[in-house]
Amino acid sequence: MSPRRLRVVLADDEPLALERLAFAFRDIDDVEVVGQAGNGPEALEVIRRLRPDLVVLDIQMPGRSGLGVAAELTGPDRPEIAFLTAFDQHAIDAFDVEAADYLLKPLRVDRLRQTVERARRRLQARAASAASETRPSGEPSAEAPWMAADGAAFWVQGRDGLVRIPFDSVDWIEAARDYVLLHGERSTPLLRATMKTLEAHLPEAAFLRVHRSAFVRPAAVAGLGALGPGGAVLILRSGGAVPVGPSYLPAVRLRFGG
Repeated sequence: MSPRRLRVVLADDEPLALERLAFAFRDIDDVEVVGQAGNGPEALEVIRRLRPDLVVLDIQMPGRSGLGVAAELTGPDRPEIAFLTAFDQHAIDAFDVEAADYLLKPLRVDRLRQTVERARRRLQARAASAASETRPSGEPSAEAPWMAADGAAFWVQGRDGLVRIPFDSVDWIEAARDYVLLHGERSTPLLRATMKTLEAHLPEAAFLRVHRSAFVRPAAVAGLGALGPGGAVLILRSGGAVPVGPSYLPAVRLRFGG
């Protein structure tokens, strides 16, 4: 069965860039560009009217920046958001508004495909979690129902009951409003828990908080890299990257060097 067609809105104040972006989406299956906008206020109007699954926003737009547009989009029906820009210094800001991805110009179609797949996984995880709020019998911890009693795994609600996900199969954890995404090599399940609750209960040896919206598993980190002026990013052995928040940077440098 083919995946559900994703409805996409694009926003960029440069007509040629908007045209190129729309053209790039033609090479991606099961995606439909349903609307376009040339500035921030127009983007908000189009998004609220069309209610797309994914929005690709240029960061620097007249009237309201892409980051400002994203901050206005709240609630359970909020679309997944990807930013497209020529500069990398806004990556941490994009992470703060829980963007699905951060793309740099000039855009590559293969990179855009990755963004679409990432947005699709996040949408599927949200839908699966909303469809199965009842927790069947299992062996969760009494203090943290999402954590196994042995303190070495998560319990995640699946279609047929609880699924045990070992800590060592998760590379990093990302905030997604009232949930968190457990990023691993094979899947990205959604867990109903807050970052504050995770920080209170996760073993420090298992996960390190590196941003107000992210934890990483130290063993999954390959190294520490630069991100824009004064910023930093953790490079994962799987090939991914997680921005480091400014207040967490001293502890991260102490742990990973750099």
